[in-house]
Amino acid sequence: MKDLLLITPPFTQLNTPYPATAYIKGFLNTKSISAFQMDLGIEVILELFSKKGITAIFEHATRNSQPTIRNQNSQRIYSLRQDYINTIDSVIAFLQGKNQTLARQICSGNFLPEASRFDQLDDMEWAFGSMGMQDKAKHLATLYLEDLSDFIVECVDENFGFSRYAERLGRSANSFDEMYGHLQNELTYIDKITLKILQERVKQTQPKLVCISVPFPGNLYSAFRCAQYIKKHFPTIKIAMGGGFPNTELRDLKDKRVFEFFDFITLDDGELPIELLFKAVCHSDEGGISSSEFKRTFILENNEVVYKNNTTRSDYKQSQVGTPDYSDLLLDKYISVIEIANPMHSLWSDGRWNKLTMAHGCYWGKCTFCDISLDYIKLYEPIVAKTLVDRMEEMIAQTGENGFHFVDEAAPPALMRELALEILRRKLTVTWWTNIRFEKSFTRDLCLLLKASGCIAVSGGLEVASDRLLELIKKGVTVEQVAQVTQNFTESGIMVHAYLMYGYPTQTVQETVDSLEMVRQLFELGVIQSGFWHQFAMTAHSPVGMFPEEFGVIPEQNTITFANNDIQFKDKTGFNHDKFSFGLKKSLFNFMHGICFDYKLQDWFDFKIPNTKIPSDYIVSCLKKEESFNTKPSAKIVWIGGKPLTETFTKSKKGSSRQMIKLIFHDKRDTIEISLDKDKAEWLVTSLESLSVFQNKNQTFAQLKTDFEIRFEDFELFWYSKPMNTLKDFGLLGL
Repeated sequence: MKDLLLITPPFTQLNTPYPATAYIKGFLNTKSISAFQMDLGIEVILELFSKKGITAIFEHATRNSQPTIRNQNSQRIYSLRQDYINTIDSVIAFLQGKNQTLARQICSGNFLPEASRFDQLDDMEWAFGSMGMQDKAKHLATLYLEDLSDFIVECVDENFGFSRYAERLGRSANSFDEMYGHLQNELTYIDKITLKILQERVKQTQPKLVCISVPFPGNLYSAFRCAQYIKKHFPTIKIAMGGGFPNTELRDLKDKRVFEFFDFITLDDGELPIELLFKAVCHSDEGGISSSEFKRTFILENNEVVYKNNTTRSDYKQSQVGTPDYSDLLLDKYISVIEIANPMHSLWSDGRWNKLTMAHGCYWGKCTFCDISLDYIKLYEPIVAKTLVDRMEEMIAQTGENGFHFVDEAAPPALMRELALEILRRKLTVTWWTNIRFEKSFTRDLCLLLKASGCIAVSGGLEVASDRLLELIKKGVTVEQVAQVTQNFTESGIMVHAYLMYGYPTQTVQETVDSLEMVRQLFELGVIQSGFWHQFAMTAHSPVGMFPEEFGVIPEQNTITFANNDIQFKDKTGFNHDKFSFGLKKSLFNFMHGICFDYKLQDWFDFKIPNTKIPSDYIVSCLKKEESFNTKPSAKIVWIGGKPLTETFTKSKKGSSRQMIKLIFHDKRDTIEISLDKDKAEWLVTSLESLSVFQNKNQTFAQLKTDFEIRFEDFELFWYSKPMNTLKDFGLLGL
């Protein structure tokens, strides 16, 4: 028996669990509250995509297709059904990392049955041509699964999707009517599988409180189906909903029919609300509620929806919430897929990542398109680097995985620096990536440090590559700054993904064209490797949504009784930005693969656009750096290299001679040699030892200068000399 059952309903990701329940279970451990967690999505996927499951799908399709399967692609898949049945278990095992030798057979071209998803192979061979066999096999296996998905959508359940289910019902559903109507219908094929697994788990754990985390609109319908089933078959169990969807969309909830399914809906950080619900439910008799103390919780009281926030207790600090706990989840059964040739998207879908957060909220908190009025962004609270790395070590021990995705709104540069230093001091081997702002604090030296600690990629919002719009957005960066920072990351070996936006209020056609030209140049110069265009969406909790008149937009006002987030609007410019979508995305796809930079921008669009006003060498000019001979006195000097080998020799010139020392440095890839006067070389060797990242000493530039000038003169002349500049490229960093 468990006090709580934590559920992520279908569907989120195939390759890794959504972290919300792991975060909550980690917190509950600190309170000695017993809980079991499950990712219902991956369990349903594994049931569906098995020999037994695929056999049942084909049988169901023929029973329910009247009179026959009409779609030509579905007919082909059905005709090849025995090939799918024979291969499905092997393919799933391969994608779970258990059957890697199958890659050769998959790539042979005569193993997987192929339907319409494979038609894109001719177009994408150049994109995947440089991939290794394992990755190419993953991509082919992904197309195979997508063919089966197409068959399921066409012939079995139209709402199916690998990372979402019945998503349309949850998108901008201002009224609960449509969702409620669907919940009165007969169970779908996917519903029956979902509820069968749920029933077994509820019987096994016998919880008093079920907490369902709903991160996205594509989880909402299944969440209600699960709650509906529990209410009917286990009426004494109380049910709560929390997570990203209610946090952003259900803040104006009024429809009491929602409480036919859920007893509680909590908002924002879930730790304290769930602790109070646990006390209210699990310490009561016969499933009642023994306490009236709640934190940010909707309940039904006297047949009215009431928002309760009547506790005097404050939310827990991030240092108090514990380490995310991934126990109970089927970590060895997640499926790594490679859907499209986008480097950052492959990070999302390929491989299992432990999820952690460096800081609660966003340290910037000003972007006008962002939900900065909500606590999950507004309340900024970083975690101490040592605590973060403690948690990383705990999670590595538990999961056996040393890959980390820090899911911050924007990871703070200073904390990233301290995290990297702590990882290096502990000699941890980890791989990590996160989301950032393109701050000028990301210097060349900081990027080299991050790379040394295991950082492989960053994603950040360039949004609209226009300084006017970046200022309107209050992004706090310029295009020139973004170019310089992305170059620093790229030169250090860290991949850069840029989030790009079009259709921002008051954006002109000229600005969209100029933004595309900026993006073209950034990719052509190789300082950005991955990107994705998003069309601007106005949300209720962003400055644009709250004060639309200030941004030249006219919102469509609807009566809100259920969800409220995305707002339909008209831009006073009157331009239809949808027209740009295809051309922007097609051009970016090609730029990501290093081709078509010489195309005219007009070639990407089937309507007339103006010529760009951006000079063809604009980004080149942004990247021209003058040698800096100025280091802040407070800069922390760190050596991340090893101890050098030394060779003493005598240098003679014009009848005089002096003692010299050659210092030989080796790293994993290269060897460098520098020669200095004997006394300065000895000082440098001693200093490097004290500056080593493993010494945990914070020595500043000013302190190093003072120490040097006790024995020698003109530290700046020494520090900016050619030998020292060589050493700086090898791991002598000023942070």
